[in-house]
Amino acid sequence: MKSIYISFVFLWVATFCNAQQVVLDKEKLLEFYQNQRYAEAATYLNSIYPSETNDVKVLGQIAYCNMMAGKLVDAEKNYQRINEIQPKQIPILFNLANINSRRGNNKNAMLYLQEIIALDSANFNALKRLADYTDSLALKVRYLQKANKLNATEADVAYDLAAGYRKLKILQPAYDVLKIAIAADTGNFVLQQALLPVANQLNKYNEVVNVGEKLLKNGADANVVADVAKAYFFLKNYKKAISLYQMLEKTSMQTESTLYFTSLCFRELKNYDQAASYAKQTITEGISPNIAAYYNLLGGIYEEKQLFTAAGNAYKKGLEYQVNKNSYYRLGLLYDLKLKQTKSALAYYNLYLKSKELDKDDEPQVEYVKGRLSELKR
Repeated sequence: MKSIYISFVFLWVATFCNAQQVVLDKEKLLEFYQNQRYAEAATYLNSIYPSETNDVKVLGQIAYCNMMAGKLVDAEKNYQRINEIQPKQIPILFNLANINSRRGNNKNAMLYLQEIIALDSANFNALKRLADYTDSLALKVRYLQKANKLNATEADVAYDLAAGYRKLKILQPAYDVLKIAIAADTGNFVLQQALLPVANQLNKYNEVVNVGEKLLKNGADANVVADVAKAYFFLKNYKKAISLYQMLEKTSMQTESTLYFTSLCFRELKNYDQAASYAKQTITEGISPNIAAYYNLLGGIYEEKQLFTAAGNAYKKGLEYQVNKNSYYRLGLLYDLKLKQTKSALAYYNLYLKSKELDKDDEPQVEYVKGRLSELKR
């Protein structure tokens, strides 16, 4: 196979040289290609041919070498030159789109892809790439629908289209698209996994269990576990659902939703203590760990506006969710300096000093609070 490849490259080089009627070191150029030394090949070709050449074959080969060498700016200039000389060539437009994509300029990449679509409205690859680049969900789905119509068994397009349908809450088409692609590739676990949440939402619980249990044999993916557990819940197999949900807990992969359904399972089994315990965990999981900081932010804003009572309420609200040294400190300052309520100030200052969160960075505040306590107690 290698000898055939070398013969082909040698033949191409020979043809290339004869077509240009210039003196090339064919062995040197062939060596560059064989060893993938594309930057050196581009430099060598540029040394042979004038920079102002309009020969698209020469420009195309130099552009390709630059692109393969990662010299994207030079490659883009070469391909743009070809596009000016011989416009509307789909391979050239694709190369320009690829280069712009690699350079992070998706806007320009889309323009080149749209040119391709204008030339060939049934170009699957262009439609697929356009869907990747657009930020509009509706437009993304339209591109994917056209691509899927051209090739309904292509897995990536089927997956992305189904995901788009799900976001738009169009469930049956999402299910149908995935089923067709899965029928063409029954071993595609990615497509099967994507099917589970859609099937759950369509109340196809037995199918979720059948497909999901097979997937679990290939590894306990957290999303699969959650989808299968939910299907078991709706099939009223609460013990099986609990066993799966608790698998997630053992690996710290539980979510607000999985804890919620675990609580429901225990409630259905009339195990009210466990149901209550998981309900509390659900509440905790649903609350941001930063909520105390958010209420401190709100309290600070109220203080700036001279709304001291509202500020105090905000700080206290944060403490309902999480014990926080900063909340105690701010409440102490508020009652001490703004509201002039000594008793409350003393209480919050003391709570601040007793906080287990204090560290070296808090030493200036700690010294200040101790000083204020001494003065307030006089």
